[in-house]
Amino acid sequence: MSKERLMSATAMILVTSAAIVNLWIFRIVLLALTIGGLYEFFSLIKKKGIPIYSYTGIIIGILIPLSIFLEFELTKNWELLFIVLLLLLIFILQFVRRDNTNAIVGISTTLFGILYVSWFLSFLIKIRLLIPGMDGVKLLAFIILVTKSGDIGALLVGSRFGKHLLLPRVSPHKTLEGGAGSLAFSILSAVLGQSLLPAGVDFPLWHVIFLGAFFGGIGQLGDLSESLIKRDCNVKDSGKFPPALGGVLDCIDSVLFTAPTFYFYMSSMLRGM
Repeated sequence: MSKERLMSATAMILVTSAAIVNLWIFRIVLLALTIGGLYEFFSLIKKKGIPIYSYTGIIIGILIPLSIFLEFELTKNWELLFIVLLLLLIFILQFVRRDNTNAIVGISTTLFGILYVSWFLSFLIKIRLLIPGMDGVKLLAFIILVTKSGDIGALLVGSRFGKHLLLPRVSPHKTLEGGAGSLAFSILSAVLGQSLLPAGVDFPLWHVIFLGAFFGGIGQLGDLSESLIKRDCNVKDSGKFPPALGGVLDCIDSVLFTAPTFYFYMSSMLRGM
């Protein structure tokens, strides 16, 4: 690991830890990640020559986490209504364009980017608010610990022992050994972080191991999915910040899949209390 990568990774760990504990830092960091992730995604799509609504998408994307922070709901299913209104707005913007070439691709990609980055990432807020007080903070810490430990395990094991490519047509560097290391680190972090899980729900050891393996695997799917997007856009990194870490999307790709999955899983577990 290069010195620059180590420094950036250390800084990200410190910022993430502060954001988990402090609500205001959490709000600022999550909004920054949302803006950065959307900007990188739309920049990648522009390189393919697809006519998208990047700035409109970023502005709308910011409204999703803000509405959750402010507990703003017009209806019980406010998010579904928001998606419908968003689609209508993008169609209206397309109507005023002179060129309708690739209109369907542009509309679909803009909507996908907002859902993929902003909506998926906003589930971190929902996880934090799922249980009042510090229990919600612990729940957020658990899923981030399991997910990012998997990323670290994939890097350490893959760079040292990786020989057999996992999916070379999607990611030329990810290996089976790295994937196994990622799962091992996720399981270990889940076991070590068992105390972060809600005390009112019974989590035997086998269940905690399952959580580590399951969400570690979901995190790897998120990583591979972002690699697929980059491969399709013919780029190595999604961005240049944080330095040496490959961009914002590279930092949050695994969390984009684990956050909503973990939220729905824990919601069902808590309803059974």
